[in-house]
Amino acid sequence: MSFENKVALVTGASGTIGLGIAKELMSQGAKVFLTDLDQAKLDACCTEIDPSGENAKSLAGNITDHDQVKAIVGAASDAFGGKIDVLMNVAGVTGEGNKVEDITPEDWDFIYAVNCKGSFLFVKEVVPMMKASGGGAIVNFSSKSGKTGSAVMSAYSSAKGAIIAFTQALAFELAGDNIRVNCVCPGITEGTGVWSSVSTAYQRTMGQSMDELIKTFSAKVPMKRLAKIAEVVDVTVFLASEKAGYMTGQAINITGGREMH
Repeated sequence: MSFENKVALVTGASGTIGLGIAKELMSQGAKVFLTDLDQAKLDACCTEIDPSGENAKSLAGNITDHDQVKAIVGAASDAFGGKIDVLMNVAGVTGEGNKVEDITPEDWDFIYAVNCKGSFLFVKEVVPMMKASGGGAIVNFSSKSGKTGSAVMSAYSSAKGAIIAFTQALAFELAGDNIRVNCVCPGITEGTGVWSSVSTAYQRTMGQSMDELIKTFSAKVPMKRLAKIAEVVDVTVFLASEKAGYMTGQAINITGGREMH
């Protein structure tokens, strides 16, 4: 999968999956622009994946703030020749994992703002650039919970379901501009912030130890284990590559068989 002469913008890029995606894109020849909330962490990530400082740049910002998103997209464009070929909307939050009666309106709005509004704002700002340069690829992040909702995660599940519908609508809308839009729907992935949040919530609500929780979740998966970060990264990067050139509007499960629709 070659990304030579391609520029990729990755949100949520200081997290394990976001950074893994940035690394893989760079290894395939892309120039990458990273964004997340903490500039110091982003600086460290850029140094880690590109000690030369030439092919990885970054700018921190709040993805729910339109002005900050415009600044990030502008900085990415300026850094690498005035174009963005690939947008990876990785940033997201799960929330606290509360029962529906315990979710506050503020928590609900925050989960939707990060997962849905943030993805929308980056698409809104990047699409005109892709159209001007003749096309591009967008990969959004949904979840297994966006297809089959998860208990004590109703806000997260519904927000990730919205991402699937958003992806499909964009695929129809942008196909004529040679812009492909897909999304990934990972299951529980070890070593991620999502797993940390989910496991903490379930330990609180179910009273299980971490080992018991892993057994509980793995028992529901035909392959009897959690996903690995590299497995999510590989599928995501594939969807942005020319090898997936006839794929758009798809919500791809990475769940070890837990989701099959």
